[in-house]
Amino acid sequence: MLMKAKWWKVLGLAGVVGVAATGALVVRAERRRRAYTPEEIRAKLQERHTIAQSGTSRGSRTSHPDGHLG
Repeated sequence: MLMKAKWWKVLGLAGVVGVAATGALVVRAERRRRAYTPEEIRAKLQERHTIAQSGTSRGSRTSHPDGHLG
């Protein structure tokens, strides 16, 4: 019975550590996202829009460098 209680404590502690680590990653990603200036965001959106327009004007889907179809 004592071993069973220890395993539950270890499992609970691992869960708490996992939640904390996930929270830290979310905060880190949010900081990176907010680090962009409005001009940088506008430029990225305009670039994506241009790519999307050129892809749809041909009537076919284009392949992106990351391997996904766009």
